[in-house]
Amino acid sequence: MIKINKKEGGSFQFMLKSNNGKTLLESITFTSENELDKTLKDIKELKDSNGKFFERRTNTDGKFLVELKNSFGKIIGSSGLYSSEAGMENGILNISNSIDKVTKLDRQ
Repeated sequence: MIKINKKEGGSFQFMLKSNNGKTLLESITFTSENELDKTLKDIKELKDSNGKFFERRTNTDGKFLVELKNSFGKIIGSSGLYSSEAGMENGILNISNSIDKVTKLDRQ
């Protein structure tokens, strides 16, 4: 599921959520709804690119995270932290499944 938030000043942000409501990934802030919509369309089309739009990272504390990139290579969202590489890979699978299921945008 995807949740769209309109922020103060007219900017937008999206969150990919699991079926149980857990936030899997939080996006950067977009200056317009049009920019947000183009980005969401882009990531849905990238879904079939064999995961090339995911960048796996480790922070300074040894925790793992995933950054989502658009077709231009710009980071557009980040996951929460995972304690293991296996957990991160499972997170990527969940994020991919959430992207697959995006059919209706929940705008608030």
